[in-house]
Amino acid sequence: MKILNSMTGKKEEFVPITPGEVKMYACGITVYDLSHIGHARQAITYSMITEYLRYRGYKVTYVRNYTDVDDKIIKRANEKGKNAVEFSKEQIIENEKDMANLHVKDADIKTKASEYIQNIINFVQGLIDKNHAYVAENGDVYFSVKTFPEYGKLSHRKVEDMLNGVRIELEEGKRDPVDFALWKSAKEGEIWWDSPWGKGRPGWHIECSAMILNTLGETIDIHGGGRDLLFPHHENEIAQSESLTGKKFVNYWSHCGLIKINGEKMSKSLGNSLTIRDALKMYNYEVIKYLMFSKHYSSDIDIHDDDFRIAEGHMYYFYTTLKDVNKYIETNNGNENGEIIKDEISDTIISNFIEAMDDDFNTVSVIANLHIIFKYMNNIMKTAKKGQKQITANTLKKMLKDIKEVYGVLGLFEQDSDEFIKEMKQKYLKKLDIQEDYINLQIEKRKEAKINKEFDLADNIRNDLESKGIILKDTVDGTLWDLKDLY
Repeated sequence: MKILNSMTGKKEEFVPITPGEVKMYACGITVYDLSHIGHARQAITYSMITEYLRYRGYKVTYVRNYTDVDDKIIKRANEKGKNAVEFSKEQIIENEKDMANLHVKDADIKTKASEYIQNIINFVQGLIDKNHAYVAENGDVYFSVKTFPEYGKLSHRKVEDMLNGVRIELEEGKRDPVDFALWKSAKEGEIWWDSPWGKGRPGWHIECSAMILNTLGETIDIHGGGRDLLFPHHENEIAQSESLTGKKFVNYWSHCGLIKINGEKMSKSLGNSLTIRDALKMYNYEVIKYLMFSKHYSSDIDIHDDDFRIAEGHMYYFYTTLKDVNKYIETNNGNENGEIIKDEISDTIISNFIEAMDDDFNTVSVIANLHIIFKYMNNIMKTAKKGQKQITANTLKKMLKDIKEVYGVLGLFEQDSDEFIKEMKQKYLKKLDIQEDYINLQIEKRKEAKINKEFDLADNIRNDLESKGIILKDTVDGTLWDLKDLY
């Protein structure tokens, strides 16, 4: 198995610290507002990685944090006249509702900065004792960047370059412009805790380092997060953690790409920030996951207006195929232990999945394989001769089992086919402002016209429905209707 390591910029063979076990941490959400689709991508990515590692036999301990003490949280809480920690608790509840509705599995340990204050204080004191940090006169505590010669090794930046041509305000008590806050002295209207340096609260960067140390240990296998956290957040984590322990902090750094909407970075001021809650009102959770997996986790996604509709069309095709496959299996007494067709498609679903996912969790290849698999299933159902139908049904039964096994790792195909199809149809009928009863009535009129050999009338009914976005399919079971927009 190979993982792209952001530290080296190369795919590296994954070798865990303890054979058979993986310690992984991913930076979570700063809970000052509802979670957006970018947060969804990060959560989906590291849940997917966790589930795949488990599928491959690893015992995984996955820690994901909530930043519940932060400048933005304090500002928003003050605006609402609430205690910052209590406000954060409310926001965490809302986030967990969204993640549950998105069907993202929980991390094994969910940490909150406010619950690790003493650990953070101990961490900061340890850095002071080792002369990597200093206390300003006002009670702020800063990390001295120049005491860590390797600073910049993740982002490949040099301290000198950070200062060249950039005017950095020297905050009160700060010895060097590049130093960063470990502990911030309390200001009026802010939440605070007692510390050896007076009343205050943690800086943002120290929170993750302290929580990792106290849940996973000094060195961990994988540290993940959005690419926007690479600098300065993760760079600062490395500096403070390795300065304290004297040991390598993380073996594999993993960063997922960012999301743009119609070519622009998501922003509330631009009015293009899509919350998870709003996305789920419009799209089935598997449609959202499919769209995420159709791009490699490490690349940015530029979501355009039509991308979700295209993803819906693909998932609709998969679920209608699953419905047809299940019916075929039932009609032809499919038995996965019976004689089956063995070829490079039907017999390689699991091996192709593993090969792709072992290559830095390549869900793009996995999704491409999915289209090949479903096209194959449709084809063998259509072309099977009378004497082959039992073997075809057996093959389909075995393929369904394999699909459920590996694509279940991605959280796909969890739903009942009939329910998914019904949900999609109702959504698009509402958009078209057409009632299902009206469609069925037109189908009956067309049937009657054909019986009476009024073929022009029958064609007119079909054409009228098609102009409204409804397509008809004549089958051995009668005339069925479908939606043009989903094809």
